[in-house]
Amino acid sequence: MTKPILTILVCGLALSSCSVLKQAGFTAQDAPVQTTVSPTSSRFIDEISVTAVVPHDARPEKSTLGTRGFSLEKEDPALPTVSPEMIPNPAAGSNVTALQLKYAPLLNTSASSLYNLSLLEGIDSWYGTRYRLGGTTKKGIDCSAFVGAIYASVFGISLPRTAREQFRVSKRVSRTELQEGDLVFFNTRGGVSHVGIYLQNNKFVHASVTRGVVISDLFESYYIRRFVGAGRIESKTGN
Repeated sequence: MTKPILTILVCGLALSSCSVLKQAGFTAQDAPVQTTVSPTSSRFIDEISVTAVVPHDARPEKSTLGTRGFSLEKEDPALPTVSPEMIPNPAAGSNVTALQLKYAPLLNTSASSLYNLSLLEGIDSWYGTRYRLGGTTKKGIDCSAFVGAIYASVFGISLPRTAREQFRVSKRVSRTELQEGDLVFFNTRGGVSHVGIYLQNNKFVHASVTRGVVISDLFESYYIRRFVGAGRIESKTGN
């Protein structure tokens, strides 16, 4: 009899507890949920690009140099303004003359290495003049007359009229010791019959029968086979 009574009391207490919980508005769904985060389960978001927005005033400024055909991007507003006059010009400040620029390629050298401008001027005044045997003017001149004219105008020295006589009054020098202004002699018609003035780099100027006053190379096959010797005019030394 006692056992049934205890059962009835326990069931009554349980029912009363459920009603109390319902009145308080608490359900099992409201219970806090505990989650366990594994340290190895962290993930990073890949393939995300960030674009910086640059204010218009901070963007690079372009300064166009129309005369040079290019533009300079000036990223720092503190940089000085560049003008065409400030750009180095390789030819600016150079002291070379038009004659040096003209004869440098013919002598296979640099323009600045041609120091004897008076010699270049003398040569240029005759350059291209046609050859004429016995001639002494711009209408036509032969080899020895041309050499005599250059020596008279450039060095102030009077030379004999013919190539043979010029060979006789000059001092023999080796071809390896040639200096600017030395005379070079050739056998073109028997004996010493042609003469020219040595310049540099194996080049010499002369009145050629076929081309007139021109610059040639000593090692051209025609001249190397006919070379007789070289001579130096003593009174010209040091000038």
